Amino acid sequence: MNEPVLVPGEARDLLTRAISIPSVSGQEGEVAGYLTDWMSARGFSAHIDAAGNAVGERGGGPHTVLLLGHIDTVPGEIAVRVDAEGVLHGRGSVDAKGSFCTFVAAVAGLGHETLRLARFVCVGATEEEVPSSRGAHFAAGQYHPDAVLIGEPSGWEGLTLGYKGRLVLHAEVTKPNFHTAGEGHSAGDDLTEAWFRVRAWAQERSGAGIFGAVQATVQELESGSEGGLTQTARGVFGLRLPPEVTPDQARAELGERLSGLATLDFRGDEVAVRHPKDSSLARALRLAIREAGGTPVFKLKTGTSDMNVVAPHWPVPTLAYGPGDSRLDHTPEERLSLAEYDRAVAVLRDALTRLARSLAASAPT
Repeated sequence: MNEPVLVPGEARDLLTRAISIPSVSGQEGEVAGYLTDWMSARGFSAHIDAAGNAVGERGGGPHTVLLLGHIDTVPGEIAVRVDAEGVLHGRGSVDAKGSFCTFVAAVAGLGHETLRLARFVCVGATEEEVPSSRGAHFAAGQYHPDAVLIGEPSGWEGLTLGYKGRLVLHAEVTKPNFHTAGEGHSAGDDLTEAWFRVRAWAQERSGAGIFGAVQATVQELESGSEGGLTQTARGVFGLRLPPEVTPDQARAELGERLSGLATLDFRGDEVAVRHPKDSSLARALRLAIREAGGTPVFKLKTGTSDMNVVAPHWPVPTLAYGPGDSRLDHTPEERLSLAEYDRAVAVLRDALTRLARSLAASAPT
């Protein structure tokens, strides 16, 4: 039986078409349909699940490798084009249709022996760019994988081991109006004091390096009087948390520090996650990168991803991988080198083959 081979340019066409279909969070239906049709035509068992995820499966082995990427994007249209240097411009090229298309193209090219050893499930998740993370939350309850790849840009030589956690604090102060020439503090004064206390707490709870730091930023501020009788100040403070500080700890400690000063509403909990770099998955990718002439680079990200969502449910070897420069995420300059994309597809196909063999070798007899 002949081994499956993608026609030259087929993987590039997959990506170009995918980013040509707008898919802002909550509006992923058309691109999900395109991706499932593409997978079905190439030997996948494909469908759109109850969360709107584009799902494709290949292989029938006893081990499951789950490749979870996201197919939604932030708003902001970028004209899709390939420039003279072979760079593809378009929203989602980096974040993160490029990564998911890398997954799909790599699995489409796996050989029959590899497919006999493992089952490969590609999930193109919905609503990753909004707090709901609908697709990942749904997938977390549907599968029991033995290894997980998260589709996020790391560069073709990069392996992302972890992401920081997150907590968003909405603070509000309301008090009777008073003349600014008199004694007392305005609602804005009290809200400012609340921010100073948040910032001081963040500095005290920070550890070594940027991944160990608690990062606190002001996201929104507003203040004014309402009807002439009261004044209200509102602020939104974003917190990026290291593994040593959970959202529950931050909530409790900040609640105590800001007690009596402001009304607090905490949202967007995400626990930080950091995976080891000596897992079977990491070894397979390291070897594949070196075989392709690269130098593996381990990374830790200060943002969040669907890795944060699924990690508590799937305590198995996990990494994030995908081509592109994450500094271009969400920017008007989002673009991806097609040569790098090709290389990432080849590296991942090699790594998945190595991983399937490793999982089979380690299985109890």
